[in-house]
Amino acid sequence: MRFDIITLFPELFGPFLASGVTRRAYASGQVDVRLCNPRDHAQGNYRRVDDRSFGGGPGMVMMAPPLERCLAAIRAERAEAPECQAPLVLFSPIGKALNHTAVAHWSASQGAILLCGRYEGIDQRFIDAHVDVQISLGDFVLSGGEIAALALLDAVARLQPGVLNDEGSHQLDSFNPALDGLLDCPHYTRPEEWNGRTVPPELLSGHHARIERWRRDQRLKLTAQHRPELIDAARSAGLLNRADEATLAHCA
Repeated sequence: MRFDIITLFPELFGPFLASGVTRRAYASGQVDVRLCNPRDHAQGNYRRVDDRSFGGGPGMVMMAPPLERCLAAIRAERAEAPECQAPLVLFSPIGKALNHTAVAHWSASQGAILLCGRYEGIDQRFIDAHVDVQISLGDFVLSGGEIAALALLDAVARLQPGVLNDEGSHQLDSFNPALDGLLDCPHYTRPEEWNGRTVPPELLSGHHARIERWRRDQRLKLTAQHRPELIDAARSAGLLNRADEATLAHCA
């Protein structure tokens, strides 16, 4: 898959793409990431990409012409048929929140063109003309879309085959369908005792069924405490059994 990133700060991506376990996805080409700076497609001596907002107000607005030329250059390089063009994704507060379902969709896709906004925003005419999808990380505002793009790339990269050391690792992540959409359970490692705190005895028992029941109970308890709507969703989908309901009854 290929992700083209439209960004005024391509230097922010270098360390990320070369670090951590997900670098395998980028180095192997499983996730092909290419960067395009709108300033390279701006005109004039100053290669201006922003201007004051009509109507007044603070801040600057990214101009449509450099963005459109940047997008055209990417589409020309991709050489895609019009009916198969990669979607243009804008990271925006009005977008749908990024979640596991969305990440799974993008991880199985052919990729996209990711637009990282800056300043007060982007000329709405460009958005209306070209943007296909809008995504939000949550109810807060960042200085630009780069962090959101990095978040999506990381989430997508770790789902690619061979990227994680254990192929089944991501299946035990929070929100994964393999865990019925619940939060993950707590994890422990050596030493067995630390500052007077011990590892739960179930994890030291060597009894696989007992260990799995403990982990399932912890997932249920944590989810009920912090994300009760996920419990409701799992219950509505018929994913909870009698033992699960008994555990939840003790949490009430």
